[in-house]
Amino acid sequence: MQLMTLLDGKATSIAIQEELKIAVTERMNNGGSRPHLAAIIVGDNPASRAYVGHKIKACERVGFDSSLIELPDNIREDELIHEVQMLNDDKSVDGFIVQLPLPKHIDDQVVLQAIHPDKDVDGFHPIHAGRLSLGLPSFLPATPAGIMELLERYGIETSGKHAVIIGRSSIVGTPMALLLSRNAQPGNCTVTICHSRTQDLPSITRQADILIAAIGKPHFVTSDMIKPGAVIIDVGINRIPDATKKSGSRLTGDVDYQAAVQVASAITPVPGGVGPMTIAMLLKNTLEASA
Repeated sequence: MQLMTLLDGKATSIAIQEELKIAVTERMNNGGSRPHLAAIIVGDNPASRAYVGHKIKACERVGFDSSLIELPDNIREDELIHEVQMLNDDKSVDGFIVQLPLPKHIDDQVVLQAIHPDKDVDGFHPIHAGRLSLGLPSFLPATPAGIMELLERYGIETSGKHAVIIGRSSIVGTPMALLLSRNAQPGNCTVTICHSRTQDLPSITRQADILIAAIGKPHFVTSDMIKPGAVIIDVGINRIPDATKKSGSRLTGDVDYQAAVQVASAITPVPGGVGPMTIAMLLKNTLEASA
């Protein structure tokens, strides 16, 4: 029986952060500047605050400067864009992010497109999306980049494999398809994107050598949807009730983990899988932006 491999994003992220810390130290010793990552957070969303907090702590670990701009959830769109422009013009800031989601009265795309591409370390600007689609150098969206890094560091074979992605978002699903299909290592996959209009989804997911779930529905992927020996990448981060926890809830993925481990050859846990890799890639983009 083949042993199942746990794709440990937390341990891999820590290893990458150690590499970045060494790079920052070498730069400082050579008279270079310390990278500076800023973040804008709007409102009091607990999940957003937790994510930003993890990013700030990671900055401290690798030796980056960090700034947090906290804004009220009733801020007008033009006021938020003004804050973005101030960071665009701030020469001390190498890269910055606007933490999503934003309040409903603000258009995410208007705000994200206001970020200067040279400082868009989240890789969401249309210029980066276009460069990615053409195979040109760009800041890669952090989550897809983290998944590719995880596949590479664990030696997961991708060439000629069938990758199925559940979810077509511009943040994960679509860039993930581009990265997996490009002529590179990892890459060279045959890619299928599935979504809410896909008919007979299980018949497609059962063809996947690599299955990526990114739809935000807890335990959506069940064992009967998984090809024996498949590699499972669970991007979902969902909070569900759990009376055994002090908080009354716990985090879980889009995949029924306990069932999937009986079928898969490799799988990312939630938490501790894709999430930490996203932070590591954000830091990597910031280091590149500061060069």
